[in-house]
Amino acid sequence: MDLQEFQKLAESVRKEIGSVVQGQDRLIDFLMVSLFARGHCLLEGPPGTAKTLLARCLTQATSLAFGRIQFTPDLMPGDVLGVNLFNFQTNEFRLTKGPVFTDILLADEINRAPPKTQSALLQAMNEREVTIDGTSYPLGEEFFVVATQNPIEQHGTYPLPEAQLDRFLFKLLVDFPDRDTEINILTRHASQPLQSGRGPATIKQVMTREDLNAGHRIVDSIRLDRSIVEYIVSLARATRDDGEILHGVSTRAADALATAVRAHAALDGRDYAIPDDVQALVVPAFRHRIVLGPTAEIEGRTPDDVLNAIVNRMEAPR
Repeated sequence: MDLQEFQKLAESVRKEIGSVVQGQDRLIDFLMVSLFARGHCLLEGPPGTAKTLLARCLTQATSLAFGRIQFTPDLMPGDVLGVNLFNFQTNEFRLTKGPVFTDILLADEINRAPPKTQSALLQAMNEREVTIDGTSYPLGEEFFVVATQNPIEQHGTYPLPEAQLDRFLFKLLVDFPDRDTEINILTRHASQPLQSGRGPATIKQVMTREDLNAGHRIVDSIRLDRSIVEYIVSLARATRDDGEILHGVSTRAADALATAVRAHAALDGRDYAIPDDVQALVVPAFRHRIVLGPTAEIEGRTPDDVLNAIVNRMEAPR
């Protein structure tokens, strides 16, 4: 597969998902970058904004295995990873795999589970393997987590710890579609029978597992000039020195952004990265990794405001 074929393939996936999930084109683009950059996505938005539908459509279009965990306050780590159960017929323990053993994992309302259960995903997201009773089990290179959380409801929720947030490549804010798009959605649904499965059932498979692996190799081949690397490092270090930020981003965050920049360039049909790639991705890649100081919070500043200010005052390489 060459770069042109890769771009056409990615566009086919976008088109299939966009045929069902309307009004979220930018969100779909970020999800595609994350998929090919081997990252994970945290979707934050109110209920009913197609967060779950988006993950299911991506699975349908890429022919990957899909797993879902509905996080609840009583969910235990074994419910996520699986447990070894004793088989009395064979007199030995046998692993009963949990839903984490899949390709695309939807962690629905992840902030409803206690920290002990949330931490069960740390190794899986970072190393793509899990350890159960001292034995490691690989999850595969295609393992991809799409987590959702509701920013409105706080009752019965647990804030994600910094170590968990740092495992996500992007935090994407999902908003309601505009008026015209919302009318189109309702009009399309009104023309279909009730309970017709109007979501992923209409999605065609346009990308195989082999295509995804080939796409990963394309992204790995994208050239990252030293000036771009220095630009990414400067942005990361600026978050650690900014007076409005209490805690800046980690080296892992800068490395993840560099990988995402290569994926963004490839999806744009280029075999090299440019500063525009960095500027397009730095906010969703860093917004969940910084902690604002009390002064910024009192003034009503958001992480996006502070990050955009840093980007605007920092000179980009030519």
